[in-house]
Formats: sequence, C-alpha cells, structure tokens
Amino acid sequence: MAQTIAVIGGGAAGFFGAITCAQQNSQNQVILFEKTGKLLSKVLVSGGGRCNVTHHCFNPNELIKFYPRGSKQLKKPFQEFGAQNTVNWFEKRGVQLKTEADGRMFPITDNSETIANCLLREAKNASVEILTHTDISEIVKLENGTFELCSAKGKTCKADKILVTTGGQNKPENYEWLKALGHKIEKPVPSLFTFNVPGSYLKELMGISVPRAIVKISGQKLESDGPLLITHWGFSGPAILRLSAWGARILNELNYHFNISINWVPDFTEETLRAKLLSYKSIHGKKIISSNPFFGLPQRLWKIFTDQAGISAELRWLDVSNKNLNKLLETLLRGNFEVRGKTTFKEEFVTCGGVSLSEVNMQTLESRHVKGLYFAGEVLDIDGITGGFNFQAAWTTGFLAGKSMAQEQ
Repeated sequence: MAQTIAVIGGGAAGFFGAITCAQQNSQNQVILFEKTGKLLSKVLVSGGGRCNVTHHCFNPNELIKFYPRGSKQLKKPFQEFGAQNTVNWFEKRGVQLKTEADGRMFPITDNSETIANCLLREAKNASVEILTHTDISEIVKLENGTFELCSAKGKTCKADKILVTTGGQNKPENYEWLKALGHKIEKPVPSLFTFNVPGSYLKELMGISVPRAIVKISGQKLESDGPLLITHWGFSGPAILRLSAWGARILNELNYHFNISINWVPDFTEETLRAKLLSYKSIHGKKIISSNPFFGLPQRLWKIFTDQAGISAELRWLDVSNKNLNKLLETLLRGNFEVRGKTTFKEEFVTCGGVSLSEVNMQTLESRHVKGLYFAGEVLDIDGITGGFNFQAAWTTGFLAGKSMAQEQ
C-alpha cells in the first residue's frame, strides 16, 4: 500500500532518510520540506568546503567513543549502518572517499558539492519531491492515525509518517512544536566551540600551533590531548574543540567563565623536564636561553614562555636562577589562562541537547510516544566531536529511520 512520507528538514539526515525510504519502497510518496531556500547547507560548508563525510573508524565499539551524547544508544545502529557502510554507499554511487592522516574522510575531489550533488541526484532518481521555503510549524496527529502538517504560511498537507530532521537548535523555544507532541527535550547548549581568552599573553602569536598539548579545565575532571591553535581571541584546534564537546553542559553552567591549564610539553613529567633542562644547562651553559627553543616549540612561542619566566633576552643557561627555572617549568607544564566566553567554530554550529533518546526507539528511530513519528540527525540529543562524527550519526539515523518508514505497518 502506498504511503505518504513527510521529511522535515533538508540537511544530511533528512536527505538520507528520504532517499532510503523512497529507494526501499518505490510505492511511497516521499516529500521533503525545507524552510529556507538552501538545501544541504551544512554539507556544503563542512570541512572548509570539502565535506568531512565520516571518520575512518569501522569498529562500532570504537566509533561510539567519539560521542559525548548518544554513545551507548548508537552502538547497535552503528552495527547496522556504520562508517564502512557510508563509504560503500557513496562509492556505489560514484563518489570515492579518501582518508587523511587524522582519520577524517573526504571526497577525493576535495569539494563538498560532490557530496551534495550525489544526494540531490539520488533524491531525484528516487522521485523524492522537494519543497523549499516551506516552514512546518506544527504537527497534528489525526484520529485515523495519520498526520496533518501545518506550515507557517497556513498551508496544510497530510502524511502517514513523518521524519523530523530539523537539526540542532540553540534556543529551547525552537523545540516547542515537538514538546507539544509530548516529547521531552534535553536543554540545548552549544558544543564544538573555541575559547575566548581576552587577557592571554599569547594573542600576538595568532596562527601559531603546536602538534600536541594537554588542556585541563581547572576544578573539573575534564581534559583533552591534541593539536592546539593560538588565535587572536584565545585558543582553538582539536584539543579545545574536543574539550568543549565533552564539557558542553558543565561549561554552560559555568557561563563560559573558567580557568584552563595547558601542558605544552606532554611527553615530560616535572621531574624529567627539570632533568632535561639541567642537563642542557650543564652542557650548553653559554647558549642564550630565549634564542634556543626546546621540544620543537616555535621560536616566538618559546621566547614568550621565557619572558613569562622572567628570563631576559640575553640570559645564558649558565646564569639562570632556580627561581627562573621553576617559573619556566610552571609555564611549560601548567600554563594558566582565564577563559571568558566562547566563539562558534566556523559555520559548523553544533548543539548538544534535543529530543531525549529515552523516548526514541534507536533501532527504528520511531517515537515511543507517537506512532509514525521519527527523528534523525542533530534534532536528537546526539552529538560527536569534530572529525566527521556528526555526519556519521546523521547518515546512520537517517538510514535506519528511512528503512523503518518504508515498511508497511
């Protein structure tokens, strides 16, 4: 029997759900609604315009470790449709992906339009009807079990099943229309953001990065290990972004005002670092400290660290005092910075929060409250760290929802 399936939201999860549903049952009429005039906008801007499609992590048990919210609930869904399935899906449709050194996967064209065009083409081939500039503002469950969709412009249409893929929203009121259907909404707060440090003594070094640092939130059991980038407003890079994701709720409660400690030389303990510097001092006593950077640190960064330790520009290792040496160790191992606010990471705004996973069947993505209502993508309380993980959650949940909706019930 033919069904009318409505998909609300023209992003990655929406397209994947619509395509899957239409391909698995060609009798279904699948209509995708997008409130703006732009389709797949996040796909197009992701990865600097290259689209970080997924991550080269094909073991579901390992893949779930990259999700601060939703990790346990994604285990079985990833077993059915994980990163390898995503790679196969796109390659079967003529889009080859490549893996970069950090595990991120991109189309070999390095162009996000390759991914967007593939999805648009598949939707067209599957006869998915796409309506842009259509803002669905209310869903009404009718007595016969079907739905009525009401647009902001007053137009209505009917559907047998609905897939909501409206993405993460930063304002609680944007979920009111879903709360009206009886769904619990976990408070949306930002995830994946950079740290503003107005008083940073490193701001003049914007653009300088280190391949590895350990960043800790003072007073919390939160730390992150990875590349760190100095910006004109503070800090960014994978170490910061991961920390912002894992600490999203705590940092929101702190109103984004907290202290961080940065270990710039994570391969050393205080004892081994002190031994290393004293050994160098005994062998190269006549060398000027500030002119000879250690540990692969950039020269300008090393110079500022020595300035912070009170070491003058011409001071030789031979003449350094224990007091200055202790200050240098402290600066390298536990550099302290006061964070006062956050900045959105590029255009890729991610929120944690959304429809509570306890109220969704994660095998089918159907609501436990409203039969025939499904969810996929970031509208759910699922979010991953940076690296292709949020798209993978979108492909997985979209696929499972589409497959489930295609079945006659």
